[in-house]
Amino acid sequence: MSRVLVSGASIAGPALAYWLHRHGFDVTVVEKSDTIRGGGYPIDIRGTALEVVRRMGLMPRLRDAHINTERLTFLEPDGSPIASVKPDAVVRGTEGNDLEIPRGDLTTILYDAVRDDVEFVFGDSISTLDEHPDRIDVTFRSGAQRTFDLVIGADGLHSNTRALRFGPEEQYHRYLGHCFAGFTMPNDLGLSREGVTWCEPGRGAALYAVGDGDQVHGFLTFRRPDPPFDAFRDPRAQRDLVASVFAGDGWEIPRMVAVMREAGDLFFDVVSQIRMPRWSSGRVALAGDAAHAPSFVTGQGTSLGLVGAYMLATALAGNDHHEQAFGGYERDTRPFIEANQDLAGNGGSVLFPATAEALAARNAMLRGLTTIPAEAARPEYSALVLPS
Repeated sequence: MSRVLVSGASIAGPALAYWLHRHGFDVTVVEKSDTIRGGGYPIDIRGTALEVVRRMGLMPRLRDAHINTERLTFLEPDGSPIASVKPDAVVRGTEGNDLEIPRGDLTTILYDAVRDDVEFVFGDSISTLDEHPDRIDVTFRSGAQRTFDLVIGADGLHSNTRALRFGPEEQYHRYLGHCFAGFTMPNDLGLSREGVTWCEPGRGAALYAVGDGDQVHGFLTFRRPDPPFDAFRDPRAQRDLVASVFAGDGWEIPRMVAVMREAGDLFFDVVSQIRMPRWSSGRVALAGDAAHAPSFVTGQGTSLGLVGAYMLATALAGNDHHEQAFGGYERDTRPFIEANQDLAGNGGSVLFPATAEALAARNAMLRGLTTIPAEAARPEYSALVLPS
């Protein structure tokens, strides 16, 4: 039985641990946080990923957690409405099939599916990797040392495993020109299963209610020529940057900025992708956003993580040698991943147009429609036939 260390306990990590355990591997998952992270913005499960979660037996719980957002309202800069549309028209969904779930609910469901079968180590992370012909020795930041046959980095866009094995993130990071900040705030507008979006050229905001509660998800996004790498690990710099961009704007922006300043759950990042020539090196491989983050504008990050985890575990189970398995995983999965990453070329054009001309054209279209034509708003995502 091969011993596999998986770094990351968000989505791709637990999904990979589930399938590896099913195939007879001895799995340990290490997570730098002290526990599974709850909360977070809504995410989508679409296309091929629906078959993955069905095979995991998770569909009943996921259906129960489904949000079913009813409408998305576009606003003028002064807050007056332009139009309301069905969300599926602008987020590349397929009404009645796709799932929309709070991120924290999905991570909890995945964790519950595997927690009794694999070892989880919280509050720790990988410090060094020392590979040998027959094993890989791992030293953790806690000082603990252990030996595994394989190490899989499923630790997100800013993967520590990728940095240790493949080098600095900057060489794989494809910045798409936007930054964003997400946080929760009081539902003072009384929103229910709906979202409202506000936009000026090059910057936008949204309030998103996943149900009928007293909290909503706040979202602020803006264009910037270069990624603010110096702010990634400095929450104060993040807050100052966002506040400076939206200074002087109307509608609910002043209140959103004030809440963002004090939010304990602020999540700040850039809209970007990870594009790598290879997803493996020796006894180390990458999965999920660590290998191929598509950016949130594709709406496919979660789905690609679930599908990639299934494909990697299947490849490892079907090959006696890890290099053959990693090669097969990449050969069979990369075209699917890259086709979905390419959707980012159209990302954000409807929700948050970058120029005054694009914004005026979008608003003119909205004023004459009750829904946005799918061919104008959402290219079809790529599908993959899963091996049994």
